[in-house]
Amino acid sequence: MATEHLSPLDLAFWRIESATHPMHLGALAVFEAAPQHPGSDSAAGPGRGPDPAVRAAALLTARCTAVPGLRRRIHDVLLPIGAAAWSPDADFDPARHVFLVRTGDPQAAAGPLMARPLDRSRPPWEAHVLAGPDPGSFAVLFKFHHALADGLGALALAAMLFDEGPAIRGPARPAPVPQPGGSALRSLPGVLAARVQDVGQALEIGASVARAGLPLGVPAALTAVPAQTGTRAVAGLALDLDDVNRIRKVAGGTVNDVLIAMVAGALRRWLVGRGDPEPEGPGPRALIPVSRRRPGGAQYGNRLSGYLLRLPLAEPDPLLRLHRVRTGMDRNKEAGPARGAGAVALLADHVHPLGHRLGGPLVAQAARLLFDILVTSVPLPSFTFSLGGSRVREVYPLAPLARGHSLAVAVSTYKGTVHYGLVADAAAVPDLAALAEALHAELDELVREVS
Repeated sequence: MATEHLSPLDLAFWRIESATHPMHLGALAVFEAAPQHPGSDSAAGPGRGPDPAVRAAALLTARCTAVPGLRRRIHDVLLPIGAAAWSPDADFDPARHVFLVRTGDPQAAAGPLMARPLDRSRPPWEAHVLAGPDPGSFAVLFKFHHALADGLGALALAAMLFDEGPAIRGPARPAPVPQPGGSALRSLPGVLAARVQDVGQALEIGASVARAGLPLGVPAALTAVPAQTGTRAVAGLALDLDDVNRIRKVAGGTVNDVLIAMVAGALRRWLVGRGDPEPEGPGPRALIPVSRRRPGGAQYGNRLSGYLLRLPLAEPDPLLRLHRVRTGMDRNKEAGPARGAGAVALLADHVHPLGHRLGGPLVAQAARLLFDILVTSVPLPSFTFSLGGSRVREVYPLAPLARGHSLAVAVSTYKGTVHYGLVADAAAVPDLAALAEALHAELDELVREVS
């Protein structure tokens, strides 16, 4: 069987990780309790016990063994130097990946769990079933290393562990690229032209990064100074999607424009509320990841680019903030996801594996120079997820925290509700709950402005 090397971008995510800088995605799924059937007991087999959390852990343990993508580990290879590849884990043990945790507050428990790096000698994922104080309540925190999958890929993997429902396209290998006929000599001009085009794209992205400038107008609260502590805090907030659509219909733009503008407004409220100086300057640079997946293409790994957007924190008017976000996003979309300073992920394709291995720590240190906050969106399907008959009520996506950053924001929509997942350096942002409250207040003000 041919060796399946990590793609350049997957390899980059694998190499930049450190003990205080774990590079895994997360999702905190909160479940409703399934109705209990008279006479059921824990001896009835996996998925039949009376305790929903125990039942969920048993189901995840049983089902993960049938998902090939969850049984693979990453290992270094001799050639090319610095590369890494996937291989089946001959000693795969679900007990090393699925855990049952008793906790009084799933969000509070999620913070320390997100701070803990995944075991790099095993398949890079975990599922923590968080049993709440109520016997009928539980949540599941999924962790997937970014080298394993991006947000959409992680969704496809997690979906295989839930109860049967409408199909989500599973991981697939990319189709072989057809080779042109004729001799290698005749194909050489095309190869050279493609290489020249690639170099030109890299130079253009590099120039855009230089033009984007150094951090200006970045509040100190968004930087983990002097460095990340390795601690994490998590907060989740659920908002009505109908309110967001009402704002969009009146003010224009897209739902994503409104959601990003709400982040800008909430940051402003949060900073002013905690007594920080009034925001000024062009504002922090938000990296907005953009999926480059094609229908029917490979689901494992990362297919990402991004946009870079200044968040207008200095603008006091909420509708003008939304207008500026919309204008900036329209400008990004017009240029496309393969250009501009936000497309830095594409530069990974131009780096030799040895460069990723030796330069990973340097790249991680440089994140602070490239952007100031991550704001990412993870689309979810419209059908209802369930596990052992317990339905998912809320889904909070959780993003990795870049070195030197104190906050990352992820957002998804599920069953008519917007879910914001906030991940912060717990020492740098001890008042993360106040930022969640500011998001709620920002939505309320925008609704009033358009009513």
